[in-house]
Amino acid sequence: MSDTYDYPADIERDDDGHHVVTFPDFGWGATDGATRDEALSEARDLLRELIAATIREGRNLPRPSPATKRQSLVVPPLPIALKAALYEAFREVGLSQRRLARDLEVAESEVRRMLNPDHATKAATIDRALRRLGKRVSVSVGEAA
Repeated sequence: MSDTYDYPADIERDDDGHHVVTFPDFGWGATDGATRDEALSEARDLLRELIAATIREGRNLPRPSPATKRQSLVVPPLPIALKAALYEAFREVGLSQRRLARDLEVAESEVRRMLNPDHATKAATIDRALRRLGKRVSVSVGEAA
């Protein structure tokens, strides 16, 4: 299980002068912007979708590789990072959704929603589920890029 969901991104200029962003750890998907800042803003949205699609497909999330000097580190939106952490912890522990629901004293449908990357879930709810799975959330704040 990863302890961060910040992924390195490659940014290159295309023939039209746009800044094209890709995430080598995922191996698919691209976005662009007229400026580097616009491209990085779009990259956050792309990263959210890459993580969500991987969860929807039931695949393992790639472990973020260290960023090189030529790459930019992209931080995903907090809600999808929390969903990714819960998804990975749930898979790692190997509980059924029914068992987790019973342990949390919620309906099984609530656990399905917690694991659904497209359903909004309160951070406190995910934190509670992560704690039940033996994990904890830790927040760090850094300088804006």
